[in-house]
Amino acid sequence: MTMTSYQTVLSQDDGDGVRIITLNRPGSLNAMNRQLIDDVAHAFDDANADDATRVIIFTGAGRAFCAGDDRREHVHPETEAKARELVDAIQAATCSIVLGAKPVVGAINGWAVGGGFEWAINCDFPIWAESARGFFPEVSLNLFVTGAVTSFLPMLIGMNKAKEMLMLGERYEAAQLVEMGVAWKAVPDADLMNEARQVAGKLSALPPKSITAMKRVLNSSALDIEAALQRETDATVAGFLDPHTTKLLQDF
Repeated sequence: MTMTSYQTVLSQDDGDGVRIITLNRPGSLNAMNRQLIDDVAHAFDDANADDATRVIIFTGAGRAFCAGDDRREHVHPETEAKARELVDAIQAATCSIVLGAKPVVGAINGWAVGGGFEWAINCDFPIWAESARGFFPEVSLNLFVTGAVTSFLPMLIGMNKAKEMLMLGERYEAAQLVEMGVAWKAVPDADLMNEARQVAGKLSALPPKSITAMKRVLNSSALDIEAALQRETDATVAGFLDPHTTKLLQDF
């Protein structure tokens, strides 16, 4: 099995056309700093360009999938251009996951918070460990969501429930997310990677051209991704530029 190491992400050939991309900042609960954001985009772009890769499993090392923004490394942006450049990088990672050619099986362990929750939703087949939890703290932090979730969530669960999740920031268990339709299935923690591998194996055995076409057409038909990403970017940039946001992030 070959392993490609980015600075904060591992990309491992698991055999039979399956590649495992692992967020690898376990000491920080895989919180999103700029390096992690860029590494995710690069790892997915490389996997999508690799003819030997047919399916991607996306997971996190340690006790969490991804704990959202790394508050310890947050720096208040000096200009709108710098804020926009950061948010564009966040949205580029989503594009690599959602618009990439290869289907993505999520193996969601531990906490999936904010941007981490967005990445879990971006997966084509999000499988959650039974102990995993997710929530969106962005509104309470004077921020906005990214990851095209303003398009994904109303489609998956309806507008009323999407408003509940995004505005109230409630915390949800894996079983609740399955019932709502945000998670595809929940499995015992010890079975998470085995289940992800089984699903990935089924997808890898299918004709790659038809799988790629189905993912592309379903996502483009059901979602106005580009418009959602642009509106989210504008709102998130405005939030980052407000000094009150920086204080809330530091106190969170």
